[in-house]
Amino acid sequence: MAEQEPEGRAAARPLLTDLYQATMALGYWRAGRAHDLAEFELFFRHCPFGGAFALAAGLRDCVRFLHTFHFRDADVQFLASVLPADTDPEFFEHLRAIDCSGVTVRALPEGSLAFPGVPLLQVSGPLLVVQLLETPLLCLVSYASLIATNAARLRLIAGPEKRLLEMGLRRAQGPDGGLTASTYSYLGGFDGSSNVLAGQLRGVPVAGTLAHSFVTSFSGTEVPPDPMLAPAAGQGPRVDLATLVEAWLERVCAHLGLGVQEPHPGERAAFVAYALAFPRAFQGLLDTYSVRRSGLPNFLAVALALGELGYQAVGVRLDSGDLRQQAQEVRGLFRTTAAQFQVPWLQTVPITVSNNIDEEELARLAQEGSEVNVIGIGTSVVTCPRQPSLGCVYKLVSVGGQPRMKLTEDPEKQTLPGSKSAFRLLGPDAVQAPPVSGRVQSLRPAVPEPSQP
Repeated sequence: MAEQEPEGRAAARPLLTDLYQATMALGYWRAGRAHDLAEFELFFRHCPFGGAFALAAGLRDCVRFLHTFHFRDADVQFLASVLPADTDPEFFEHLRAIDCSGVTVRALPEGSLAFPGVPLLQVSGPLLVVQLLETPLLCLVSYASLIATNAARLRLIAGPEKRLLEMGLRRAQGPDGGLTASTYSYLGGFDGSSNVLAGQLRGVPVAGTLAHSFVTSFSGTEVPPDPMLAPAAGQGPRVDLATLVEAWLERVCAHLGLGVQEPHPGERAAFVAYALAFPRAFQGLLDTYSVRRSGLPNFLAVALALGELGYQAVGVRLDSGDLRQQAQEVRGLFRTTAAQFQVPWLQTVPITVSNNIDEEELARLAQEGSEVNVIGIGTSVVTCPRQPSLGCVYKLVSVGGQPRMKLTEDPEKQTLPGSKSAFRLLGPDAVQAPPVSGRVQSLRPAVPEPSQP
């Protein structure tokens, strides 16, 4: 059985790297340069998505990784199997002994604005060690920063009033990508996530409703083992909720002008079952069969029955069709129904929409007059379809206090030598801002990291 990671530990390990990091480490060691003081910079060359900024992210994961960095016996044994057979055994003993206690990281604070060429991380320490850190740090920073930036763009499009939920775990690039996306979309401005693990390990607020499978699993012939529900105030006799819902359904259908056509009984049974399980958090998924002819009247019947007992429904979700138009129609019917039955709270029941929402649809849902309150986005946030990679690089800028520069046939890929401090000038008077490389992390080995932020 494969070894399991301790709960809450970062997924990155020393061997989450490219082989050439290990071959260069051997070269440095063989040349007697393993302990030369060196500095690398991690940065990107172009702002993603054709925009004007990025958000720096991933620092928390980098710090956790660096605190726990060490080669286990199994790691060293594997490296010995892929490096030349005549490699000096003392090199592997050197690997066993190294950690990041001699490494210093200067970094942009998590979530701060970042621009091309300005280092997200400045990593200094023994040459062999900081070289080994290249690929893991790029892996931890690049995708996190891309996700945070993408989420920030979506937040700017949505505006400040709409609640945004990340719902992309099932569309993400594997479990690590899913956890990263949920974590850093929250950093970028989303209000929460459907990802329960992100809530447990990262403190991201979690939210969810119900799926069509729950609704379609009911036929309407099911009998709840206990259909009785006590009033919200806790006083008074328990009431058969299913019977109360049927009484309200007749009144609702008459109000909506549905005539003799009965809303789907299985959907109604599903709503009753959900309401019995969550009387204080009842939500309805309206589009399993037909929003106007079935989902809405069934929801209203259950919501009004709960309301009679002192409970208030907390929302509905639409997952197909013209979401903006349907939300407007549903809100209008909420208002007329609230007036008809004198239940003011029904007017403001939140409407959530989902269904592969991209930037264009999000902009439409955010327009004035939209009755949408909550927008669930999956694929468009976790996969970053407009640009799948930030393209961060990790470049050597000094060794032994001497600047180092990369000269290349491609001028864009040339590097600026030497250790740097970056500043921002703000406003028409060019007022100097604090240095953007404002956070310093001096690392020591074996420092525990909590699973919560």
